[in-house]
Amino acid sequence: MDSQNFNFDIMFRSSTSKARLGRLLTPHGVVETPAFIFCATKAAIKGATPQNMRQENTQIILSNTYHLMLQPGLEIVAKMGGLHQFMGWDGPMLTDSGGFQIFSLGHGSVAEEVKGRRQSSRPKSLLNINEEGATFKSYIDGKRHTLTPEKSIQVQRALGADLIVVLDECTPFHVDKAYTERSMHMSHRWAERSLREFQKGPSGIQALYGITQGGVYPDLRKISADFVNTLPFFGHAVGGSLGANKAQMAEVIEMAMEPLDPSRPVHLLGIGGISDIFYGVQQGIDTFDCVHPTRLARHGGVLVPPVVWESLGEDPRKREHMNLRNARFREDPRPIDETCGCQTCQTMSRGYLHHLLKVGELLAMQLLTIHNVHFMNRLLTSIRQSLAMDRLEEEKKKWVA
Repeated sequence: MDSQNFNFDIMFRSSTSKARLGRLLTPHGVVETPAFIFCATKAAIKGATPQNMRQENTQIILSNTYHLMLQPGLEIVAKMGGLHQFMGWDGPMLTDSGGFQIFSLGHGSVAEEVKGRRQSSRPKSLLNINEEGATFKSYIDGKRHTLTPEKSIQVQRALGADLIVVLDECTPFHVDKAYTERSMHMSHRWAERSLREFQKGPSGIQALYGITQGGVYPDLRKISADFVNTLPFFGHAVGGSLGANKAQMAEVIEMAMEPLDPSRPVHLLGIGGISDIFYGVQQGIDTFDCVHPTRLARHGGVLVPPVVWESLGEDPRKREHMNLRNARFREDPRPIDETCGCQTCQTMSRGYLHHLLKVGELLAMQLLTIHNVHFMNRLLTSIRQSLAMDRLEEEKKKWVA
């Protein structure tokens, strides 16, 4: 997996935790880590253009294999020059394997997180998971598809992202240990097949991440970590169920990280809360992805540091975002956050943004998305800067009440 186009250097290690400052080299540029990866699920950031993302100092984005293989299809994306050229993004990219979406759709919701207990009435589309792969019905036209480990790699090769991921089964938290163990071993066999398929292609164009499984069980997490450590993956991703609450998630992340090869970059799938990112960084996580910042913006929510809540006379421990739909902001002339340098905060008031949301103007989604993107990039920049000075815990107090 070695290539002059891909490299991961650890520039600094914290003296008080497992946090590290890294430099991830890809063919489309360098990612300074720890970093947040924004979700361009269907080859678009909802509410922002690639230019917006660059202006707000975004380093890397991801797109979704499952959705893009169904619409517009890998052949069209490949014919259009690959994902980078297709969507007009010239920076580093990651694609996931498609497994999470098959699981979440199969259990009733595109948006369902394997991290918790959410339920949905959406019709289930998963038909079967077996050794061959996962068979499902397209949510677009009802056609049957089977995604195998080989097919997942072939699709990701055609899409052309810098970093790609093996296919795995994402088990929900509520299944028992016996099911989790069987699923883990099948995902390991899928990982070996994914790797063999990946090795058939050209080198130096993409790098492959393995995924650790094992649910909430320490012995299974150890077995899975030992397994991926023995294979020549470029990096690792922590997958599967992370528990039913924040306390259990912290335990699972710790048990998953402890046995992993520390020389490889580690990605935490689907986590984007501010306090969760700080915890993950302190456990040695290098990159995070989540739809939370952009999804929140579409519903009128903006991410803010504790100082903003304090200026409103409220306890900042209650939440990490505020809802600009609330009537209290109707005549508020202040920006979202007076300490923020995003385009939205430099030009727009809370009162105006409240108005846009109440009348349903699409501009509101764009302006709030830009703010939340800037917030996350600002957060991760502050984490990297404080890490370089070995003052991460002190910096955390500015962001987490």
